[in-house]
Amino acid sequence: MTAPLHRLNPRKLLLSKWTAAQPRNREKHFLVTQLHLDENDEVIAVELEAVYSKRSQRLDWQALRNADQWLTGWR
Repeated sequence: MTAPLHRLNPRKLLLSKWTAAQPRNREKHFLVTQLHLDENDEVIAVELEAVYSKRSQRLDWQALRNADQWLTGWR
């Protein structure tokens, strides 16, 4: 069974809130703090910052579409 996909507009991801479906190291809530663009100004990745630890990670923006890993908003 494939994971359900969120419908997302990559241009509206900046400052959006996300919840990890399977939190690790007490990092559950995340905020998109930066968009990474290619030479055509298309979004290719996002910078996610964990609210708890302030740790940042770069992630392909389309990974957020996987509802088995990421839930929209903070829950």
